Amino acid sequence: MSQSPEPASARVSLVDNTELALRNWLEHGAHRTGDRLPPELELASMLGVSRGTLRTALERLEATGEIVRRQGSGTFVGRLAVSTAFDEGLETLVTYSRLARGRGIQLAVQGLIVAREPIQPRPAELLDLEPGTEAMTVERVVLADGEPAALMRDVIHPDVPLPADDALELAFGRGDMVLDVLLDHRVPVGHARTRVAARLVTGDDRAGKAFGLRGPTAVLELEEVMHLTSGEAIQWSCDVFAPGGLDLHVRRALEGASPLPIVNQRTVAGGGAPRGGGAAA
Repeated sequence: MSQSPEPASARVSLVDNTELALRNWLEHGAHRTGDRLPPELELASMLGVSRGTLRTALERLEATGEIVRRQGSGTFVGRLAVSTAFDEGLETLVTYSRLARGRGIQLAVQGLIVAREPIQPRPAELLDLEPGTEAMTVERVVLADGEPAALMRDVIHPDVPLPADDALELAFGRGDMVLDVLLDHRVPVGHARTRVAARLVTGDDRAGKAFGLRGPTAVLELEEVMHLTSGEAIQWSCDVFAPGGLDLHVRRALEGASPLPIVNQRTVAGGGAPRGGGAAA
C-alpha cells in the first residue's frame, strides 16, 4: 500500500528530521565514500516517510556533496576527496573487485600471467615453505575504467585446492581477485595481515612501465598474507598502486544497520534543529 503524502504544514518538519536522520546514519555508521545506498523505496520505508519527503532530504544532501546521485546507477555516499580507483579501509576483508562494483568502476586486466613458478624467499618464509617450492603465481596490471590502477602479484600455497588453470585464467582475466576465487572454491578464509608502505618506483621497473611513469615516483605498496580460519597462511600478495589508485584509510565506528525511524530520531535528537535545516524546496 502506498503512503499518503504528509500535509504541507508537517512537511518541513519531516524533511528536516529526515535530513538529520540520514546525515547521522551516514556520519556515524559503517559507511565509506562511494558506498551505494539502498533504493529510495527501501530508505523511505526504513525512515517511515513518503518518497517525496525522502527525495527532498536527499536533494539537500546532494547539494552539500554528502551524497552523489547517478542516473541509472543509484545514490552513493559523497566523495569528499579526489576520486581514486579504490577507496579502502582495513576494517573488513573485502576484495577490490567488490569495491569496484560498489562504486560503478569497470575493472580490466593487462599482462596476465598465471603459472606455477618457484617462489622467492620472502613469500616462501611467510607461507612456511622452502624457497624454490613451486606454487601458483598470478601477476597482472589491473585497470580501473581503462586506467592502470595497480600491479598485483599473488602466490597461493600449493596445498590450497584451486580450479583448473583455464578456469583461473578466465576468472583473473575478468578482474576477479584471489579472494574471490578462494571463496568461490569454498576455501575457509579467516583473516589477512597487511603491511602498508611507501615505495619509490622509476620508469624503468615493472610498476613504473605499467603506470607510464617517466621519473622516480612514490607509490603505495600493500603486502598481505591471507590465513585460513585454522590459522595457516595460504596466500601472499604484493600490490603496488599507481599514484591516485588507492585512497587508504582506517575508520573506527559503531556499526548501525539502518537509519533510525523518524519517530525515534526526534527522541534521540532531542528536538534540535538539523544542520542546514530550513523550509523544503
